[in-house]
Amino acid sequence: MNETIPDNAVAARMATSTPQAVALGFETVSMGVGRASMRIPWREDLVEDPVSQALASGVVTTLMDHCSGMAVAAVEEDRFPTATLDLRIDFMRAAAPGAGVVVEAHCYKSTETLAFVRATAWDSDPEDPIATVQAAFVLNGPQSVRPVS
Repeated sequence: MNETIPDNAVAARMATSTPQAVALGFETVSMGVGRASMRIPWREDLVEDPVSQALASGVVTTLMDHCSGMAVAAVEEDRFPTATLDLRIDFMRAAAPGAGVVVEAHCYKSTETLAFVRATAWDSDPEDPIATVQAAFVLNGPQSVRPVS
């Protein structure tokens, strides 16, 4: 793994590079070597059930997948994740009513073709997670160019 601190421009692009991330309102919190954190503020149009007022589980899943890809980008600066190969998510509870969600992801291993990530999502307390993820991503080779925008 590359041990240099990633370019913050990469972090900024991860929240604004896909129409889905923009539409959902993803925000980059931080990025370090092999680590990324993103959040999504609560919005009424993203709730699963009007009675519960909790963010939809699909929104949380999408944020976890996107943040996990950002953690890979924070390690493999000369290669870019092209696809989520496997995403196992364990939901432990719904998000609190009216609460946004934060995700922290860690790319703990990469090979020539794959990168492996663990991530956790929570609303107010990292010790009381909403969900956890174990994921694998396919990597482009060194000849691949990162998307500019």
